[in-house]
Amino acid sequence: MKNISLLLLFVFGVGTNVFSAQVDTVDVYSAAMHKNIKTVIIRPEGNKSPAPTLYLLHGYSGNYSNWVKNAPYIKNLADFYGYNVVCPDGGFNSWYWNIEGDNNYQYETFVSKELVEFVEKNYLARTGREARAITGLSMGGHGALYLAIRHQDVFGAAGSTAGGVDIRPFPNNWDMAARLGTYASNREEWDQHTVMELIHLIQPGNLELIIDCGTGDFFYDVNVKFHEQLTYMNISHTFISMPGKHNFDYWAKSIKLQMAFFDDFFRT
Repeated sequence: MKNISLLLLFVFGVGTNVFSAQVDTVDVYSAAMHKNIKTVIIRPEGNKSPAPTLYLLHGYSGNYSNWVKNAPYIKNLADFYGYNVVCPDGGFNSWYWNIEGDNNYQYETFVSKELVEFVEKNYLARTGREARAITGLSMGGHGALYLAIRHQDVFGAAGSTAGGVDIRPFPNNWDMAARLGTYASNREEWDQHTVMELIHLIQPGNLELIIDCGTGDFFYDVNVKFHEQLTYMNISHTFISMPGKHNFDYWAKSIKLQMAFFDDFFRT
């Protein structure tokens, strides 16, 4: 396991410098869902050659604009590090799953295939898993890890901030039962859709991982258990805990650490 000291939270004034990242809001058509999906795409200013891409997912009840509105300096960070940041709409409560037989919930296919293909066809984006990372907050944190683990041929690094990395302790929350059925009657389905039960699928050394959560967050305990299980399975990862609750005050701080982590991944 890797360790990061909070003292490494960079202090080089990114938030005070003037940057001009290009921000597009586009409609990306999903053939799997037969509809357009709103997506924010942040491009480093002056970029003349294909750059790596970070896919950044929102949480439950959120939308594609949450990150750029609530943590607007991610535009500065994109400029500073020189990589693209893509924020797709994941629906009100999709958890970024594919739900069999429901064309409105095919978000796994959309993010891991259709969106990646759109970005790399229409923007200066490097191809290959070594040039792609994915992370997100809350529902999006779970979604990022879920997609990365299930599509290790697509993503080379993944993260989660305050992610619902084990959904099973919350069987009555966030409309999950509407997608999976009740936990009492569909435990196998819930196991298949929770990140905690997918750890065995991680190929050794195949994913660079960063997980963080505020100590006052209601997801803190499941994140600690996830970290402990990764450690037990001898899967290298970075785990960070710092004061904070389940809100953008915390997430806006953590994204700075996460984007620095992914910059290191892209460079190496």
